[in-house]
Amino acid sequence: MRKNDIQANDILLVLVLLTRLPLPHLPATAFQRQAKAVWAFPLAGLAVSLPAALAASFALHMGLPAAVAAGLALALQVMLSGAMHEDGLADTADGLWGGYSRDRRLEIMKDSRIGAYGVIALILGFGLRWSALAALIAAAGVWPLLALAMLSRAVMPALMSALPNARAAGLSQTVGRPRALPCLLAALLAIVLSLPLIGAAALAAALAMGAAALGLAALAKAKIGGQTGDILGASQQIAEIAGLLTLLVFCS
Repeated sequence: MRKNDIQANDILLVLVLLTRLPLPHLPATAFQRQAKAVWAFPLAGLAVSLPAALAASFALHMGLPAAVAAGLALALQVMLSGAMHEDGLADTADGLWGGYSRDRRLEIMKDSRIGAYGVIALILGFGLRWSALAALIAAAGVWPLLALAMLSRAVMPALMSALPNARAAGLSQTVGRPRALPCLLAALLAIVLSLPLIGAAALAAALAMGAAALGLAALAKAKIGGQTGDILGASQQIAEIAGLLTLLVFCS
């Protein structure tokens, strides 16, 4: 491992990229490390899920049902992440299913307007996440939220590395294509931090999330020739759902 593979400032950079937390301004030179900083993606998940878990825990302590606690946790995560992953899911659904050519699909994904496929994807995504999270909180408490947030963000660097950029401009192109090492570190970091929270189920959840992300990667490669920022956002959402369902199986 080279000396500059990991830097403490990578954490702050990733928080700036993936959250809407109030953070200090970074100089332009800091963003030159975006591709190397992807090892810290799981920590962005931890940053948005910890307040969500605490809010859900407080709701349960006040006697509110698990469904309400789950709704509060989802709402807080959406606000703290700026809904960028949900936006990616909607744009991905609109583009991959709404266009009949590669160029048209990319054009649709870049359009800020949302179509029927995007609306349906958001409804199904939130519905699955809310209901599954409520059941998981009722069965295992709030702390699995942290593991899910970290593991689901660890799949994003893998897609960035495995797939070429589908367009010559955009967020994913700006970040760059990371090497294998920071992607591996992201996965290991997410798994190691998740083991104390959910035990061996972390490995099963990681496998399920990886399989879900692999399916999306194959679809994106076939439809648009690679990945975009929207595809990466969608991969986090799909991976989180896969992880939620896997943990529910372990809790049943």
